[in-house]
Amino acid sequence: MTLFQWFVFFLALQIVHYLGTWKLYEKAGRKSWEAAIPVYNAIVLMKIINRPTWWTALLFVPVVNLIMFIVVWVETLRSFGKNTTKDTLLGVLTLGFYIYYINYFEEVTYKRDRSLVATTKTGDTISSALYAIVVATIVHTYVIQPFNIPTSSLEKSLLIGDFLFVSKLHYGPRTPKTAVALPMVHDSIPFVKAKSYLSWPQLPSFRFPGFDEIKRNDIVVFNWPADTVYQFRDPLKRHIDKPLDKRSNYVKRCIGVPGDNVSIKNGVVYIDNKRLAFPERAKPQYSYTVVTDGSSIDGNYLYDLQITDGVYPTGRPNEYYFVAVTEESAAKLKQNPIVKSIVKNIATEADKRLFPHNQNWSQDNYGPIYIPAKGKTLALNKESLPFYRRLITVYEHNTLEEKEGQIYVNGKPAINYTFQQDYYWMMGDNRHNSEDSRYWGFVPYDHVVGKPVFIWWSIDPNLNWGSPMKKIRWNRLFCTVGGDGQPVSYFKYFLILLAIWFGFDYFRKKKASNTPID
Repeated sequence: MTLFQWFVFFLALQIVHYLGTWKLYEKAGRKSWEAAIPVYNAIVLMKIINRPTWWTALLFVPVVNLIMFIVVWVETLRSFGKNTTKDTLLGVLTLGFYIYYINYFEEVTYKRDRSLVATTKTGDTISSALYAIVVATIVHTYVIQPFNIPTSSLEKSLLIGDFLFVSKLHYGPRTPKTAVALPMVHDSIPFVKAKSYLSWPQLPSFRFPGFDEIKRNDIVVFNWPADTVYQFRDPLKRHIDKPLDKRSNYVKRCIGVPGDNVSIKNGVVYIDNKRLAFPERAKPQYSYTVVTDGSSIDGNYLYDLQITDGVYPTGRPNEYYFVAVTEESAAKLKQNPIVKSIVKNIATEADKRLFPHNQNWSQDNYGPIYIPAKGKTLALNKESLPFYRRLITVYEHNTLEEKEGQIYVNGKPAINYTFQQDYYWMMGDNRHNSEDSRYWGFVPYDHVVGKPVFIWWSIDPNLNWGSPMKKIRWNRLFCTVGGDGQPVSYFKYFLILLAIWFGFDYFRKKKASNTPID
């Protein structure tokens, strides 16, 4: 929406509010015109319903305000004696328009000193649920959000079945672009799989300052840039209209930051022609071809080597394709007497599926490619345009045309372009089983969601619940995602603190119950 459209929309809301409440304002001892002044009318309304003035701010927080509207409708009805279950349900189900009926057709009395506690069980339940949803939505949107790992692209660092807490504060929380959406769900409603939001209206979005920057080797959650495309390698480029903040959430490792030149040579990542050093927790994996002496490979042995992502016969005698193996596991596998040979598969043939789809690059021999930085100016020509066309048009919202050998940006001839935001290069550790920046290109900074910081739950999808003690990965519970060294579980310390708290609470209550009453 344009600024003018937003002004008209906001003005319409003020008119709707005024027409439905001006008589109630008068009955509460206020002036009718106070119901018509934007923002001020909300401050006055908070005084009428005996709620704190700071609630006014929540009415302007996207998504949270949808819940706060319901809260305010119910509180307004209760302030004028309409506190039955029927009144509460009518206020909610009519989207607040029941207040219009009260305003014009019923003689109600303002309850200045009413109790702020609901008088019915239904009302109390609805109030408690709404307040809980408001708090949870604020935390979910601006502080920390739970995610789970569904794929193996970061296998060994993050496992399928890991459940994470992702910090929004590290890189700065974003305000939502989607104004109307169900709280605490992403792009679809669980189980029914229906769309959880309305595509209109869209809000202007900005990012609050964070206390950290995205660095090389950081694991990052982001909205998948290619998600608006029905099938990214489809030559027809059919699009799904999907708001930025409702695109699919991806998690990858940041390989390149703004200003880097990224290249891959025989599977090894280089930054500005220097080999990228990975932290100890990073476990790059590759596919391998293994030939045995004809003996079968024991599944438990492979599981102990953390080779769990798939082993398939190639069709040749005693030859197998291993999907994802670390160099450490490959070295151990090579020592097995039944293994006659083990070869890392390095892709050398050109793959036109790879971004920017016009180079003779492969998965393991790729680049170099420059990652744009905010404020950096690059030349625009037929060589650079395939790399940066999508950034200029889709991510930075410009028009771009080529006419008679000349490039036009926003209708003006352009021989260069200055980027308006930072970009990043994201890749999975599972090199041969990860659709990442090699396939769809750069990740804009405005697509960044947050930083995974904590694994709070983890289950092994390869095991059934018949053995729950084995199904749960106890050594991964309450592990940090980043940091130096191998992951350490803090679950036992959590249990100790929990036991101390329950013990303290038990003795506190017991002491209170034994205190004599004068």
